[in-house]
Amino acid sequence: MKRAAELFTFELRSSRSPLIEQTWQTCSEPAQSFISVAVSHWEMIVTRQRGTARLTVRGPETRATTAPVPEDAEFFGIQFSLGTFMPGMPPGPLADSGLTLPRATSTSFWLGGTEWELPGPGNADVFVDRLVRAGLLAHDPVVPAALRGDVAGLSRRSVERRVSRATGLTLGGIGQIRRAERAVGLLRLGLPLLDVADQAGYADQSHLTRSLRRFVGRTPSQVAAAERGG
Repeated sequence: MKRAAELFTFELRSSRSPLIEQTWQTCSEPAQSFISVAVSHWEMIVTRQRGTARLTVRGPETRATTAPVPEDAEFFGIQFSLGTFMPGMPPGPLADSGLTLPRATSTSFWLGGTEWELPGPGNADVFVDRLVRAGLLAHDPVVPAALRGDVAGLSRRSVERRVSRATGLTLGGIGQIRRAERAVGLLRLGLPLLDVADQAGYADQSHLTRSLRRFVGRTPSQVAAAERGG
């Protein structure tokens, strides 16, 4: 079974909005399922399939899981920056799950008692700006500051509480996912496993292996072989 990055062809775009990490587009592939890896960011995903469309809010993913591939579908996603959250729909309860919002029409959905047009590549920034103005989307600058280690004057407990509220994760959990992502990036460069473990900050190769099995659903050797086309 392939990871999403191995199975799907993604079109990634940056954004002018600091609340958006990136947007992406892809479509179904002829496979029944794929490995969905751990990710610390939450997303809004628009799925268009056989004349219908829906918007799903997906929380952060704390471990790798197996997910089905919907047939004949196109997907557009907005991945939000860490610290950006919906006060009325915090990411914590949505961790490792998702919530599909009620459909209003074939091109719109209900959120906060208001009908919203489904976002797409051409209006994602405007869509997010409107959510902010409506009070449905907020950003806590303490979160990116905490990830940089720049939170002087705040207690550890206060920082952890605000990180949890805005991300659904702990600082340690975010760090573990980021370390696994860095390890995968190093494996893509063809580095030896011992070097990957050292540069990604693992105590040894066994810790690297356990981490990637949990967060990526593959061993380091399997990730490296996939990158080589094996």
